[in-house]
Amino acid sequence: MVHRHDSSESLIDPAYTGRLGSVQVPKNRMPDQEAAPEAVYRMIHDELLLDGSSRLNMATFVTTWMDPEAEKLMAETFDKNMIDKDEYPQTAEIERRCVNIVAELFHAPTQGDAVGVSTLGSSEAVMLGGLAMKWKWRARREAAGLPTDRPNLVMGSNVQVVWEKFCRYWDVEPRYVPVATDRFTVDADETMSYVDENTIGVVPILGTTHTGEFEPIKAIHDKVVAYNAEHGTDIALHVDAASGGFVAPFLHPDLEWDFRLPQVKSINVSGHKYGLTYPGIGFVVWRAAEELPEDLIFHVNYLGGDMPTFTLNFSRPGNQVVGQYYNFVRLGREGYTKVMTGLRNTARFLADGITKLGVFDVISDGTDIPVVSFKLNDASRFTVFHVSDELRRHGWQVPAYTMPPNAEEISVLRIVVREGFGRDLAESLLSALGDAVDRLTATPPAHEAGSGFAHT
Repeated sequence: MVHRHDSSESLIDPAYTGRLGSVQVPKNRMPDQEAAPEAVYRMIHDELLLDGSSRLNMATFVTTWMDPEAEKLMAETFDKNMIDKDEYPQTAEIERRCVNIVAELFHAPTQGDAVGVSTLGSSEAVMLGGLAMKWKWRARREAAGLPTDRPNLVMGSNVQVVWEKFCRYWDVEPRYVPVATDRFTVDADETMSYVDENTIGVVPILGTTHTGEFEPIKAIHDKVVAYNAEHGTDIALHVDAASGGFVAPFLHPDLEWDFRLPQVKSINVSGHKYGLTYPGIGFVVWRAAEELPEDLIFHVNYLGGDMPTFTLNFSRPGNQVVGQYYNFVRLGREGYTKVMTGLRNTARFLADGITKLGVFDVISDGTDIPVVSFKLNDASRFTVFHVSDELRRHGWQVPAYTMPPNAEEISVLRIVVREGFGRDLAESLLSALGDAVDRLTATPPAHEAGSGFAHT
């Protein structure tokens, strides 16, 4: 009788005595042999222990907790390709509902279905919104017999890097409005000094990356409207609401920043930030169909049907949009308001505790969106970078960074309060922050010869 090897025998062996537990696995080429699924899972699971905890990562805006029921739905729909709308009509219908919900939340004056699309996140949404602005500007210039070779986009120096990418990739001159040492958002009057006939659009931010503050969107809007009336132009506003788009409607319902302002032509928002959905999901919506040039929409004969598509990505899983729809139905306006109110309260609790430590000045206290940013009031003994390093040694990831151009001499720490980060964890973070300050005060970091602190 021939005894064949039975891989199931590994189930009775001690867990780490098999091949993957005792032999080096190649890192940059495919192994020669197959392996048992449970052993591969265990190996990769253990390697990922080296990552920091996402729940203690106070740097990221990205959602790190969802209901177990949402996780189950998303796991069930990983294998559905969003682009296959004929094969997965209900997933396509759920996407349509999500786009309409977002547009309604932003007061889009639509008749019938809203004009918009789900994306992998705000980075893709920004590209689409920027392209629409450029195409519209170019069409107006061509119709008037004017040159189209020098488009520019006006935005703050505090924009997310994706706007820089858009300008570089699509040959648009970026015009950065500077911030100041006492003001970390753009000034409306100064913004208009960068605008001219070649401006394809102005991009104010609803919740800046650096501090979470709202820019003066209505003031900028009104000045753009006046400029258009005086110069016969039609410069658009695109609101980058990646961080604040799912906060403002619930915490600041009377704030006019969205399609209630007539010159706001498009808005992007991240579902995987305060939309409370795992990455990656975002949306871009337009005021009306005429704001999305037909030339940018492709009609693809795909799997037996006409497939209109206006995204940079083609195939992508449908589970993110399913997770987003779950949140919309599960929470509703009441639930989102409760969540955002709770996050704001936690942020303010943190801001109060940070102020009481006596060594920090709070820049933003979570009033706009649940983000707290703060700086040292005396950086002669240690810097915010030293504080960040001390916190990291105890598991907390709190980023330290310098502010945008014109305010680079100011360095800050930032805490993003997300769903799943409650009062108990906030108290633990405050305790760790106090301990870090005590250690750095008792034993200040050594100076590097001739160059000041090791971290600057």
